[in-house]
Formats: sequence, structure tokens, C-alpha cells
Amino acid sequence: MREKLAQWIAGDFSNKRQSQDYPRDFAHIRVFFRPLPWSFFGDMGFYSEQVYDHDLWTPYRQGVHRFIDRGDHVYVENFALKDSIRFAGAARELSILRTITPQDIERRWHCSMIFTWHHDRFLGAVEGNQCLIEKNGKTTYLISEVELTETTFTSWDRGMDVETLRQVWGSEHGALKFVKQESYALPSP
Repeated sequence: MREKLAQWIAGDFSNKRQSQDYPRDFAHIRVFFRPLPWSFFGDMGFYSEQVYDHDLWTPYRQGVHRFIDRGDHVYVENFALKDSIRFAGAARELSILRTITPQDIERRWHCSMIFTWHHDRFLGAVEGNQCLIEKNGKTTYLISEVELTETTFTSWDRGMDVETLRQVWGSEHGALKFVKQESYALPSP
């Protein structure tokens, strides 16, 4: 299961069609998931980057992820980069990607994703409601829902105020719908 998730998520995804169809509701965003060398974790890992298509060198979200097979699900640990701007563009420029080391990351506790297989797709969600993010002067917890097929990636992230439980940030118009533009999947052994 973990290998299939990795094969499917490795790539460059764009919501260009959605942004063209609904320009008032959705910006054109690119999401990249680039495999890391096995030696990085001694396990399967990825670097990810989310950017507005018009400003590819200024990612608004970057992360490092370790994929752990738990039998009936894949547990994806999330890590933040301590100096994220230093690695901007690493999803597209492998020379930058190669400079990231385990010393450059720190674990984002309570922010792991859990992916399960459902018929012909993976469904993922953040664990619990303790993934805390400070945004717009408020403490929020992350709700993240993901659906992944071999060629599509659908994601809906929302930040909920811990006191009022109202949405503070994230799409108010539903999930972002991405289509894979290019695969970065490594060949199957």
C-alpha cells in the first residue's frame, strides 16, 4: 500500500482547470511531491512544496514527510524546515533538494496524516485536532482532507479557531482539485 501511495503522490500537480473555471474562488496553485533519497530517513520520504503558479520561487508551504507502513494504513509524519526560504524551489531544482539534511527539519507533532485505501483511491486526513497553527493572530487547529488517485490530488485544508471552532483560513469554496502534470515516481523495483 505504501509503495502505491508513493508512486501516485510523486509528481507536479496543478489546479489550472479549476482556477480557470472558477477564477474568483480558486487561485492557480501548484503542488509538488519530490521523493527524497532513501538515506535521508533510512526509509521512504518526500519533500513537498505548494506555490502560486505566478510565483514559483515563493512557496507558501513546504514540508518533509516520512511514509510509514502500518498495515491497514500509511502514517505520514510531517516535518517543518527550520529555514524554509533557504530551500525554496527544491521541488523543481534537484541541486537545492540535495542540500536538505535531517538536521534542517523538525517534527510537526500531532500533524501527521493517515492514508487508507478505499476501492480505487487513497483517502487521507490529519490525525486528531491538535495540529495547531498560528494564523491571522489566532490559534487554529488544522482539518485536512485528501483524496489521491493515480492522476489526481484533491485537498481541502482549513484552520479552525480553537475557541470559536469557526474557520479562520483555508478555502471557503471547497477542495482544491489538482491534476498530475508530471510524475516523479521512481521505477518500481
